[in-house]
Amino acid sequence: MHSLIRQEKGELLANNELVSRSVIKNLIREAILAMEHAYTPYSDFKVGSALLTINQKIYSGCNIENASFTPTNCAERTAFFKAISEGEKDFAAIAIVGGKDGLITDYCPPCGVCRQVMREFVDPHRFLVIVAKSEEDYLVYFLEELLPMGFGPEFI
Repeated sequence: MHSLIRQEKGELLANNELVSRSVIKNLIREAILAMEHAYTPYSDFKVGSALLTINQKIYSGCNIENASFTPTNCAERTAFFKAISEGEKDFAAIAIVGGKDGLITDYCPPCGVCRQVMREFVDPHRFLVIVAKSEEDYLVYFLEELLPMGFGPEFI
């Protein structure tokens, strides 16, 4: 797997007019803030996300654990479900951060279920997934790189 960008390249990423370096940094900041709201009494692994709509609105999300584990909801799905429940359907990018006890020490990629939920609502060839350790240390991928041959609505 490879990052789509290098830190020294230009301001716009992957020919996506909406997602500039400054937008990425803002999304990462919002994801870090969202991580503070995580409910993780069992794992202590806190995750935050910030989802950018095509209209440049940001929906944040955090992970919410449950004692029976299956109903646990990841930060990415929380952000998507919040946005969709408010009528949003067009998305450009998501930033994700996470770490044990709320300390970000490594990249936190989305789980398989979250990748599949994203695939339902985005164009995998254009939607950007940003995994970050900080505003300055991040990787950017197209969803199709993280979910090759993903199953989408067009197959039904």
